[in-house]
Amino acid sequence: MSKGLRRSPARSADRRPDAGGGLKKRPAKAKGDRPNATRALATKTAARKVSKAPAAKKAVSKSVSSRKAAATKTKQARKMAVRQVESRKTPSTRQKSIAAVPRVKKTQKLAALRAHRPVAPPVPRQPTIDESAALKAFERAHKEFSRGRFGEARNQFRLLLDKYSQVSEVAARARTYLAIAESRLRTESMLPRDADSLYDRGVIELNRGEYVAAQEMFERALKREPEGAHIHYGLAATRARLGSIDLALESLERALNLQPSLRVRAQHDQDLTSLRNDPDFDKLVFQPRL
Repeated sequence: MSKGLRRSPARSADRRPDAGGGLKKRPAKAKGDRPNATRALATKTAARKVSKAPAAKKAVSKSVSSRKAAATKTKQARKMAVRQVESRKTPSTRQKSIAAVPRVKKTQKLAALRAHRPVAPPVPRQPTIDESAALKAFERAHKEFSRGRFGEARNQFRLLLDKYSQVSEVAARARTYLAIAESRLRTESMLPRDADSLYDRGVIELNRGEYVAAQEMFERALKREPEGAHIHYGLAATRARLGSIDLALESLERALNLQPSLRVRAQHDQDLTSLRNDPDFDKLVFQPRL
């Protein structure tokens, strides 16, 4: 037997029996009536892209908002943690943390106030018993020295150095004055003894500009001759050069009382220039007493 061929249902469906018993073919569709597959696919793809675009935007906005929400939650959590730590701190710790914060303006104001604040002087150190005693002994010896009693001053300075040599500052000053006193005593031994020789020595020192030495010579001469008018006049000139105006006027008045003819000399003497602005000088020199 020969096997027959199986017809597909599609082919059988295409062929239909017509009224005359024959098979009719289905009329084929025209090419213009069929939809283009490529155009359909392109249209579907574009539609899908258009439909997907707002969905993608929505997804991105959702992710951004979720990130912002997460960051906000993280900040809030940190703030809560800091508050909890601050609440656990003691008051002293809080004060320290507040003080640790830099305050520039407050610091500048404090610095300005401290700059204008008067600094208290240091409290002087109180002297010891030996220092106080040494100072008193030095003052006694210095009085004798200033009076011209160099022999007595020398003895007191020597006693001071024997007892209080450990007081370094006072001892150093005492040694200086002791050397001066001994030098003056040696000079006295070499000086002349009479008043005229001392007066001449004073005039020499006055002309040399050694006014202190000249004053000393005139004073020594007056001790030997208290009524010497020329000696008083020389002493007035020396004191005027030293700037002792009152003492110079006293010596000049004494000299003019003893010897009035010295007024003519006093009117032109350059050594008395510092006395000319004093009204007492005019009374003494230019208005002779009757």
